[in-house]
Amino acid sequence: MSDEEVVDPKATLEVQCKPKCVRQIKEYQACTKRIEGDESGHKHCTGQYFDYWQCIDKCVAAKLFDHLK
Repeated sequence: MSDEEVVDPKATLEVQCKPKCVRQIKEYQACTKRIEGDESGHKHCTGQYFDYWQCIDKCVAAKLFDHLK
């Protein structure tokens, strides 16, 4: 084995894919702003959060396997 430090390409690809998911992050940010100050704990933005990461994962998946050995 070589002494090179292994770099996870997924993290780099996630950063590159974030600009493609602007609509989803804006929806998530709008939701968090909308429920700000909710003391009941019943309101949440889980759906928007998962939509955002699903967008990123879909973008990353198309490119990730090209980077793996």
